[in-house]
Amino acid sequence: MADQDLFTAAQMTRLSGLRVLARQAVEGSCTGIHKSPHKGVSVEFREHRPYVRGDEVRKIDWKVYAKTDRFYIREFEEETNLRCTLLLDSSGSMAYRGRRAPVSKHEFAIQVCASLAYLLLSQQDTVGLLTFDETLRAHLPPRGRPSHLQALLGQMVRSEPGGETELGAVLQQVAARLGRPGLLVLVSDCFCDVPRLTQALSRLRAARHEVIVFQLFDPDEIDFPFQGRKQLKALERSLGTRLIDAQTLRQGYLEQLEVFRQTLTEGCRRNRIDLLSLTTDTPPADALAAYVTHRRRRR
Repeated sequence: MADQDLFTAAQMTRLSGLRVLARQAVEGSCTGIHKSPHKGVSVEFREHRPYVRGDEVRKIDWKVYAKTDRFYIREFEEETNLRCTLLLDSSGSMAYRGRRAPVSKHEFAIQVCASLAYLLLSQQDTVGLLTFDETLRAHLPPRGRPSHLQALLGQMVRSEPGGETELGAVLQQVAARLGRPGLLVLVSDCFCDVPRLTQALSRLRAARHEVIVFQLFDPDEIDFPFQGRKQLKALERSLGTRLIDAQTLRQGYLEQLEVFRQTLTEGCRRNRIDLLSLTTDTPPADALAAYVTHRRRRR
């Protein structure tokens, strides 16, 4: 996949005008559109407090003084930029592409990450990237320059799916690399030990990171449309190929898939993590637009 394949004119039009807003107060390095945990000067009034020796005279609210004959300071919410790190799953299972999907799960994940990076950089936020399989493979620290988008896209398209998935262990490595709290966006099929994954996500939330999980499926993984005897090939572990009877396997597979999805959904809900399921036969820009709109309403 080339850089120029990540965005079409229609996709950029769909993304323009959207804003990804932090739900919780964030610490940033410059003025932006998100609330900061610190008090500063901006357009949003926060509260009055009594004047104390050393306060700047220019911050005194003279109208309140005229009414009360006492000095009060006006305080405002400081707005800041968001620090986001995109976590791109490049494990072997992400290479799957069925006949109904225009791209593989990994290619779709790159499109989702590219769209988010474009959105966030356009609103003057900082964006970083981590690619991984069973361990971290590449790391670009968050930057806010417009030219940083090209570096992010280049690293995305150079990543190749391979290796096994060990999300729980990887997220522990991620936590050790991150500095102050920010927004983490995990883009993965999440095919792993779900209890271990939710435990790792819980630790990230305890460290005051906001987390969003985009879980990707190929349409084949949702409805298992295969018929007759099929030969399946393992994309991660060295299990080679296996001949199966699709009709016999289908019911058990769908039941296990439902348990897997419910367990992950419940784990994310407990930890106040947004979980969005996407299939690779839908335009990523449309899915992101729907999610950002939903997120803004909840905020």
